[in-house]
Amino acid sequence: MPLTADEVSRYSRHLILGEIGVAGQEKLKESAVLCIGTGGLGSPLLLYLAAAGVGRIGIVDFDVVDASNLQRQVIHGTSTLGARKVESARARLADLNPHVQVDVYDEAFTAENAARIVAPYDVVVDGTDNFPTRYLVNDVCVLLGKPNVYGSIFKFEGQASVFNHQGGPNYRDLYPEPPPPGLVPSCAEGGVLGVLPGLIGTIQATETIKVLLGLGDTLSGRLLLFDALAMTFRELKLRKDPNGKPIERLIDYEQFCGVPGRHAKEEHPGATGEFRKMNAQEVQAARASGWAPFVLDVRSVAEAAIVRFPWADALIPHTEVAARLGELPKGRELLVHCKLGGRSAQACKALAEAGFTVVNLEGGIDGWARDLEPGMVRY
Repeated sequence: MPLTADEVSRYSRHLILGEIGVAGQEKLKESAVLCIGTGGLGSPLLLYLAAAGVGRIGIVDFDVVDASNLQRQVIHGTSTLGARKVESARARLADLNPHVQVDVYDEAFTAENAARIVAPYDVVVDGTDNFPTRYLVNDVCVLLGKPNVYGSIFKFEGQASVFNHQGGPNYRDLYPEPPPPGLVPSCAEGGVLGVLPGLIGTIQATETIKVLLGLGDTLSGRLLLFDALAMTFRELKLRKDPNGKPIERLIDYEQFCGVPGRHAKEEHPGATGEFRKMNAQEVQAARASGWAPFVLDVRSVAEAAIVRFPWADALIPHTEVAARLGELPKGRELLVHCKLGGRSAQACKALAEAGFTVVNLEGGIDGWARDLEPGMVRY
């Protein structure tokens, strides 16, 4: 696929690099890359791959652009609030480089569709933010023989590597088993420095281009660790696990990671750590009828400073609940909430096991604001 005159002008800074040249740029034009996610990692990744002239780019996402995304998801903008993320990203890439073919998959990435979506692409880039999808991305790449360019972020720290490339290790060689559910909070609950995914996503874009062109030493067999507060990079060597179980098929990744999903079953009555669940409307109706539980907020102090229920009785971060049981009334039912409902569910389990009668506010304070008080601050 020879370059057009416009492409020669556009990519001239690549063409004068002896390591890339015309042949390398034509190879990029013939290449296809799939990006799972158009969030913090996917934003810089997609922008730089399109700018570099990767001929075909696939985007998988099924979310819409929210105002809280714009602190880090720089491919989107105020003008696309409420739009499908894949369409917002496609429009931005078309404006950046009209020579690039952009395929959009406005659907969840699942074990049922993963092989179909991944098959046409040379490289897969993992821009996801949850463990079930990370394991799914890894496993389908292993089964189809596709390199997997990995990145992850947490608060002020990030990781990057290249998996399943030229006989190198895959994600399961680094993490054979997922962490316990809820141990690692999402960006929505734990927060993230806005520029951090820009750094890690740009590293992923760099590694993707190197893989496509066969340039330099990739991060295959290495895990790059970045600490933004210390401004340090560290590197760990990775090797294939000689005792690792072979990946032979795709599985139920929500069940594997212990995440309640569409196949999740209700707890058996009387199970240890059992607790009731109520949504915002149910709690509002019960309180209007005279229900007066002790209301426990298990978010961080920083979150409570943004918005809180005026009728909350106590603020104890969920990681401290087990050590501060003496501050809670045992003779009174507890209503526990966080931002979205995940951390409060962990706290409820610990409280129930300690003998408290507890109720988890499903959807958290964010669900309350969304469904009952539209004027309430959301973050």
